[in-house]
Amino acid sequence: MHLSTTHPRPHHTPEAPTMNAGTTRARRTASTALALALPLAALAACGGGSGTGTSAEQGSGRGTITVWAHQGQSSEAAALQSAVKTFNSSQKKVKVKLTLIPDNDYTKTITATEASKLPDVMEFDGPTMANFVYNKKLTAIDSYVSAETLANATPAIKAEGRFEGKQYGLGMYDSGLGIYGNKKLLDAAGVKYPTGLSDDWTAARFTAAVQKLAAKDSDGKSLDLQESGGFANEWGTYGFAPLVWSAGGSLLKSGKAEGALDTPAVVSALKTFQSWKKYTDPNTDGNAFAKGRVALSWVGHWMYPAYSKALGKDLVVLPLPDFGNGPKTGQGSWAWGIGANTKNGKAAGAFLDSLLNDTNVTAMTTANGAPPGTRSALAKSSLYQQGGPLQLYADQLAKACGDTNTTKSCVAVTRPVTAGYPTVTAKFSQALSDVYGGADPKSALDKAARAIDQDFSDNDGYQLQ
Repeated sequence: MHLSTTHPRPHHTPEAPTMNAGTTRARRTASTALALALPLAALAACGGGSGTGTSAEQGSGRGTITVWAHQGQSSEAAALQSAVKTFNSSQKKVKVKLTLIPDNDYTKTITATEASKLPDVMEFDGPTMANFVYNKKLTAIDSYVSAETLANATPAIKAEGRFEGKQYGLGMYDSGLGIYGNKKLLDAAGVKYPTGLSDDWTAARFTAAVQKLAAKDSDGKSLDLQESGGFANEWGTYGFAPLVWSAGGSLLKSGKAEGALDTPAVVSALKTFQSWKKYTDPNTDGNAFAKGRVALSWVGHWMYPAYSKALGKDLVVLPLPDFGNGPKTGQGSWAWGIGANTKNGKAAGAFLDSLLNDTNVTAMTTANGAPPGTRSALAKSSLYQQGGPLQLYADQLAKACGDTNTTKSCVAVTRPVTAGYPTVTAKFSQALSDVYGGADPKSALDKAARAIDQDFSDNDGYQLQ
């Protein structure tokens, strides 16, 4: 996944547990899917935003523009550099000057840089977007990129980059969660499992499967939750906020956590989550599922290459359990936007139109294995198209909820699009970690909700002025 923060870390998604090198590289792909905990914490400390006015200008559509991006795995960097080279050689109006910044330093660098010194175009981890808008570092891209580019973005990608009615970002790829199953072990234990979203399993049925599989296992462990790096980080939020949403709750609703995060249904869901610890392999070597020690692995698309290689035809891809409001998944990853102080928005938009075309999106997602961020590239992807091994992820992303309308019929939920997200994720993931460690779910969620609401109150709800 692309976790960069996200990591999966969902390629760019939340910071996920420590793993072996191969797994780490794969997760890096899910970055936002997992925003880095440290950069997010830094964002939370950034105060100040509020106005919506910026000095962004259309400009002439000619000249040199600066572009910043995170330096992910080498294959991703190569795909991006190729896209820039192709753009520069395809026309003579605009020249792109690309700067790659190390993954772990990227968000901190944007946070520490004055808005006036940021580039014309910059990549950012999805959950950080609203905070950068709040701090006047990003401008809306609606009038700079083409209508075709906007229309071809998948619903989930558009939802993650939309704030206060304006589009501030679009991604080349997305992320998603599921449960990988070992068919051989499932069948041997007599466990029936879903075949897709239309046949999802309830939380009770999933728990029963975990217990039945554990009873057949020599060490009594049947589940991998990617716990080796802990849950008090972005992996905790990205990976397990779906429990909250599936239980009919929210991390934040109308700017408040109380009454949304701490409902009886969410408390019950976290009690169920807590009960799984007994059957969970700590997975300190990152190979619990690949080596057959467990039959089920709760993780994202980024693990498909390693798991497919290890299990072959015995690998099955399953939806997360349904806690009453339908199965849910996290989504989101690295996205692209335009600096609020650019003097050449027209040129910046032209570059984004090129960067987000199917040729470049396909090259990038071939490099990192993530779900393509455009409708057309997703439909043609050998992994994600109808009948492909990862069709479930595409099916989930096609049913996007956004961050506010989490109905039973939608599946892919965007983490709260708010400048206060760093506080939301920090408090929720800590509560999740505490619950996993044995804390009372109601007390932990009540504490988190109060802390989130206090922070929002102290910052006037992080509202743009």
